[in-house]
Amino acid sequence: MSDKYSLENLFGVSGKVAAITGAAGVLCGQMARALSSLGVKVAILDLRKEAADKLANELNAGDGDALAVECNVLERASVEKAADAIINKWNRVDILINGAGGNKKEATATDELKFFDIPAEAMRFVFELNIVGTMIPSQIFAKQMVKQDAGSIINISSMSAFQPLTKVVGYSAAKAGVSNFTQWLAVHLAQNYSKNIRVNALAPGFFLTEQNRFLLTDEKTGELTPRGKTIIEHTPLGRFGEPDELISTLLWLLGDGAKFVTGIVVPVDGGFSAFSGV
Repeated sequence: MSDKYSLENLFGVSGKVAAITGAAGVLCGQMARALSSLGVKVAILDLRKEAADKLANELNAGDGDALAVECNVLERASVEKAADAIINKWNRVDILINGAGGNKKEATATDELKFFDIPAEAMRFVFELNIVGTMIPSQIFAKQMVKQDAGSIINISSMSAFQPLTKVVGYSAAKAGVSNFTQWLAVHLAQNYSKNIRVNALAPGFFLTEQNRFLLTDEKTGELTPRGKTIIEHTPLGRFGEPDELISTLLWLLGDGAKFVTGIVVPVDGGFSAFSGV
């Protein structure tokens, strides 16, 4: 029987080289663990070198092949240095996951900080971190992918890119920009450089991370905050996501089974983006 539809042919990633920015975080850290367990050589790129080292050591202790690299995605020279380290070690980069991103409380409209008083520099920070911090690694690693005539870029969007969430004015607008940039880059690379380089994005729903845990749950009791309750009420599956639940979608987008898929943003959200609230 033909193995055309074998899981390895459709979803196999073994032997590939992945660079993951923001890789020491909760969601991208789990992606790094999953890819490493499936035979991917993983470069852990993070501004926090100690955290990157810790994860790389964990992967290497489990028979993985991982490299920790201190990297500031807002500084081109830093990303270029990281790319050089990866290519010097493994000679190629097949996968880029742009996981670095986040919010800033000063770019959030609250009872204490009205929208009218949000400083422009806070908005600039959030835009730079999410959009420029996705663009610079894409520029540098995509150039290597063009040389190889192959590669896959995965950006991290958000539910707030589909419908802006209350309060997070900067983050919502920035993640909408990431989704738009994903589509633009997919078309640009395919039309001008290679039909074998694909660009897609994941849009996680609500997962508990270091950034949002105590916005959604009470630090002392563990109970849901009012905002956390609203999110669960608007998530048809009735719970937060688990980091592992991003992995199968990630593998689909990376595998040869999706080689005709580019320029899309895939929600992994328990139905949040499908629910109108009534």
